Amino acid sequence: MTGTASIYSLVKEDRARAESAAWARFAAPADASEFNASWLGILCAQVELARGALLLLRSANDSGYVAAAVWPDPARPMQYLGPAAEKTLRERAGVVVAPDGSSPPSRDQPAHVGYPIEVAGELYGAVVLHLAACSEAELQRAMRQVHWGTSWLVDHFRQQLQAEQEARLGRLSLVTEVLATAVGERAFAPAALALANQLAARLDCDRVSLGFEQAGSVEVQAISHTASFDPRTNLVRLLGEAMDEVLDLDLAMVYPPIDGDEFGVLAHAELARECRDQAICSVPLVEHGHAVGVLTLERSAGPNFDADAVALCKAVGLALGPVLALKRDNERGPWQRAREQGRGALAGLLGPRHPGLKLGALLLGALLLWLSLATGEYRVAARTVVEGAVQRAAVAPFDGYLAESLVRAGDTVRQGQLLSRLEDKDLLLERQRWSAEREQLLGKHRQAFAQQDRAGMALVAAQIGQAEAQLSLVESKLARAALVAPFDGVVVSGDLSQLLGTPLEQGKVLFEIAPLDAYRVILQVDERDIAQVRLGQTGTLALSGLPLGTLPFSVKQITPVTQAQDGRNHFRVEAQLEQASERLRPGMEGVGKIAVGEHRLIWIWTHGLLDWLRLASWNWMP
Repeated sequence: MTGTASIYSLVKEDRARAESAAWARFAAPADASEFNASWLGILCAQVELARGALLLLRSANDSGYVAAAVWPDPARPMQYLGPAAEKTLRERAGVVVAPDGSSPPSRDQPAHVGYPIEVAGELYGAVVLHLAACSEAELQRAMRQVHWGTSWLVDHFRQQLQAEQEARLGRLSLVTEVLATAVGERAFAPAALALANQLAARLDCDRVSLGFEQAGSVEVQAISHTASFDPRTNLVRLLGEAMDEVLDLDLAMVYPPIDGDEFGVLAHAELARECRDQAICSVPLVEHGHAVGVLTLERSAGPNFDADAVALCKAVGLALGPVLALKRDNERGPWQRAREQGRGALAGLLGPRHPGLKLGALLLGALLLWLSLATGEYRVAARTVVEGAVQRAAVAPFDGYLAESLVRAGDTVRQGQLLSRLEDKDLLLERQRWSAEREQLLGKHRQAFAQQDRAGMALVAAQIGQAEAQLSLVESKLARAALVAPFDGVVVSGDLSQLLGTPLEQGKVLFEIAPLDAYRVILQVDERDIAQVRLGQTGTLALSGLPLGTLPFSVKQITPVTQAQDGRNHFRVEAQLEQASERLRPGMEGVGKIAVGEHRLIWIWTHGLLDWLRLASWNWMP
């Protein structure tokens, strides 16, 4: 018993020393691996039944879970804990299984205990312990210890997550500040200098330089804390060569390089030797996915640029590229902008990339060649109105009142059909009056004749003639009180249905009637095209009311007088339809095209622009 007690005490002392060493490493770990190993050692020291343990954590690229720590011997194979680990990760809950995979284990069997490590609903990994055979109470106590122990890792990962968020917020704050500085300056040069000064102060750099691409190489535009500089100096030359490296590879470059390979940063290494820089970082200024400039940061003392610092500089380059490029482009003249765009298009056309642009240029060239050789019929287009060949107006025959209206615009009428009727009550009374007066005068004439009164007979004869003339006038008005259609046709204008009982003046147009079988086409030809139009030329007419078909016509008359409409001058050209349609109506509008001859297709499509340019150039010339 005394030997067993001494052995147990030695074991406890060894575990205590191991736990003390693990606590020391846990309090001040050299790296993440040491932190994970010390934590696992402390956990297994707390769980006295532990005989082996495995800590699985998510890999850096999220491709799976890897062994972050093994206890007690890092070289010990732990594949036998794999089933318990897979079940823990799959169920995302604490599990207890027997070594053979059965669950739960019997009292005389060891147990494999797994517990997930989860932070804010995201699974970071799992810890799996191999426990010696124990009672159910001891197993429960071990599970609680594992549960409390994982809180250290959860807190550790939560602190890492918070630190990453704070770093992102810091980067976002810096990017926002430099964007505000860039937007606040109107001109490009002041904005570039202000940004260089601001970045030098915020990123603890001795010098920050900005350069932009010019004719295939980078030209230094601004150097921090330097209002003006000579581009021929050695410093500017070295900066330009270092920036050219970034522009050629379109990649961020760091000196000393993070991977230790200095082959790709030769210009940066030379700049560091000449200027005695300890660290240099150059990132491209990107616009539309292409580098348009370079941002170079130099430190003569202090820490090197690590991956986080490079990521921050890249974010600044991505944010500043479009803003600075826009300010620089706004200060360029129209000729310089056109030259740059033409150079870019030519480079894309002749360079190794942009196959779509090359194919488009080839198709465009083939199209222009075909248009230059092929010919087609040139047609002059003009706005067109259909009118009746004859148009008759029905007017008020005398002053009177409208009694009845039987038709309106759009109605089809037959010859002799009643259109409207004027009030004739006054005319009937007047006819009775003049008839009575004529009878009275005839009686007087007979009496004078019986008395052989020649003078009286002559006077009464004159009065009888006057009465008969008035009676004839009244009869004529009564005959014209009813307006009838002069021929078969359609009422083009006139709607008196709302004017019954209103007074009408003599000569007022009441209706306009056009025939249904005789039309003429009026084309409004632009003055620029009238020289192409000749008598006898043919064409086709498409009407808005009849869009599915066309009507042929021939030119009959060209009126040599222009009419101004919609700010343009037009000539009135009359044409005659070769075949009329029963669906035609006067007043219908559309587009007519007059065939004037064969021309090359490229002339048909470009002659209007060429004529305008010719006239404009003649107008501008002194």
